[in-house]
Amino acid sequence: MKLTLALLAGATVLLAACNSSSADRAEDKVEDAAEATATAAGATPAALGLTELQLLDADLLGTDGTARGDIITVLRAPDGRVDRLLVEVENSDPDRYVEIPIQGLVVLTRGDSTDLVTTRTAADFDAMPAATLPTATPASTSTATP
Repeated sequence: MKLTLALLAGATVLLAACNSSSADRAEDKVEDAAEATATAAGATPAALGLTELQLLDADLLGTDGTARGDIITVLRAPDGRVDRLLVEVENSDPDRYVEIPIQGLVVLTRGDSTDLVTTRTAADFDAMPAATLPTATPASTSTATP
């Protein structure tokens, strides 16, 4: 009986690790695609006077300086402008994602560090509807020629 319980507990841990690593791999693919797209976009400001790379590198903080989440990728409106960010909520387990509108975020620059500040509290983040990871295909930056 003890052996069965030990095996069951071990299998549960392994299954949880597989699911977690699968989710981590999916997130890594989205982040890699976002970075590739941001690199291709170059020095053109995307939102808030920042490039896509600067947005991806920024920390999302509350007004009290506490981390609210990690920016995974930028999201665009139908007209192509960056209008929101996909954020992994800080300390969520399992990982939880929400979409944060760009509007209302404030850029905070300290030395070489650029962060984004939101007035949303941790409770506000918990109350937001969960978002899903987009497919990890980078947007094409080339244009077709006739």
